[in-house]
Amino acid sequence: MDIDVLNMFLVAGGTLLVPILAFVTSFLLWPAALINIYYWYWRRALGMQVKYSSYGNYQFCYTSRGKPGNKPSVLMLHGFSAHKDMWLSVVKFLPKNLHLVCVDMPGHEGTTRSPLDDYSISGQVKRIHQFVESIGLNKKPFHLVGTSMGGNVAGVYAAQYPTDISSLTLICPAGLDYPNDSTFLKHLKGLEKSSPDDQRIPLIPSTATEMQEMLRLCSFVRFKIPQQVLQGLVDVRIPHNEFYRRLFLALVDEKSRHSLHENMGKIVAPTQIIWGKQDQVLDVSGTEVLAGSIRGCQVEILENCGHSVVMERPRKSAKLMTDFLSSLQSTENNKKHD
Repeated sequence: MDIDVLNMFLVAGGTLLVPILAFVTSFLLWPAALINIYYWYWRRALGMQVKYSSYGNYQFCYTSRGKPGNKPSVLMLHGFSAHKDMWLSVVKFLPKNLHLVCVDMPGHEGTTRSPLDDYSISGQVKRIHQFVESIGLNKKPFHLVGTSMGGNVAGVYAAQYPTDISSLTLICPAGLDYPNDSTFLKHLKGLEKSSPDDQRIPLIPSTATEMQEMLRLCSFVRFKIPQQVLQGLVDVRIPHNEFYRRLFLALVDEKSRHSLHENMGKIVAPTQIIWGKQDQVLDVSGTEVLAGSIRGCQVEILENCGHSVVMERPRKSAKLMTDFLSSLQSTENNKKHD
């Protein structure tokens, strides 16, 4: 083979090999960095822009796509220890003509974390209202979506600020007095009887093994996740675990434990409930509680789905929300023509 041709192949091979080796090395040594790159890529691909807003000295971080229009804007509130990017899997399947806003909840990710802040549900509701006002989202009533802890906040928000809300979607919300205890709630009751040294909270993992256990608790679907990715997920969380523990204790305190239950009777907005039938964190019997209190609410129970509805069934979640909003829009249009 001609030496120049050989050199060309070597150079071409080397050009391809360098980024491949860099990726493999990064995957093995810095999995947390790759996870951040993953979110960055999907935000760009889906047109979600990272933005900041302020209310006094308090800063909120959020992503958004589109602009307010004829249809209600959609505000999405994530769950405990998550962040705004958890909604990306659902955003992928939502219509592009919707104005979407996903905010980091108080103390999470890019939103201000202060040791003086009130992380009870009522405290978080006040902060989310400040966020809504800071970006002028409530100039027109908007659709509010919340999952787990975010569902608790969303439900209480709808009860306390009814004129802000056009409609509501609650996904496996916390804050109820559930007829049946979930696996997780049974574990919590066991913790109350154990010594402080044994009180490991399953939702606050500090090792790859504990991370895997948490995912099994939260999901019915068994995701095959490489060890390096599990470690990366833990590495991202560990610096925040002290805050998560403080937040968790605020959420299970008597002030917040049944916040949604205490406020659900005040919800007047059209409401949609979505729940995974195999939820081990918050039992699906919560649907009975909400359906018995919120007039005319629509209940959707997903088979073969756990607590992480947004991650396990993103396409279905998006379709249910889109259909719900479309049905409300049709009803509104019919009223105008009558």
